[in-house]
Amino acid sequence: MITVPLELLHRKMVEEQLAAKGIRDPRVLEAFRKVPRPLFVPASDRDRSFGDHPLEIGLEQTISQPYMAALMTQCLELSGGEKVLEIGTGSGYQTAILLALGARVFSVERIEVLSRQARENLERAGLKGASLRVGDGTLGWPAEAPFDRVIVTAAAPSLPVALVEELRVGGSMVIPVGGDKVQELMLVHRDADRVRRNRICECVFVKLLGHDGW
Repeated sequence: MITVPLELLHRKMVEEQLAAKGIRDPRVLEAFRKVPRPLFVPASDRDRSFGDHPLEIGLEQTISQPYMAALMTQCLELSGGEKVLEIGTGSGYQTAILLALGARVFSVERIEVLSRQARENLERAGLKGASLRVGDGTLGWPAEAPFDRVIVTAAAPSLPVALVEELRVGGSMVIPVGGDKVQELMLVHRDADRVRRNRICECVFVKLLGHDGW
């Protein structure tokens, strides 16, 4: 049986799943080159970690397909130094990408064991600086608001009011919104007098559970 080195699979992921499908931000592509995705999936799935699909990480949660994670990241238009609220820490992979882009990351996860594992994954990857907490992600992190950006990695039935309120004027949020089977990925901008929503694409995410979720 011939095995392909993980380094080659990593390069192919960035070139064929991201760049070839429209991810153009060079900083985003570089972040995905730097972060070792196998460290953020269960050990039994590390040979599948660069596949063009999400993977289960336990407790009915998933790590997003590489392209979807890159698309959401690109939509945030990060230049470095932004204060970012992440809802749904999961395995910590998206957190790691945000850190690699120079963001100040505040990440909320409702499942304590996943938050703990994410911290360990980030430490193994040599990525420091993220603030992690366990709680109801639909309520955000009011003590640290406002945020320049918000990224939500689970699907809400409607736009959570608290997350909009914790977004600074001029800031933006990327979030999947819709039913429990298929949703729309939305880019939300908060202006001084209104909230604008733009549809990005159709998507499928696990449910966002909590006060303003499912």
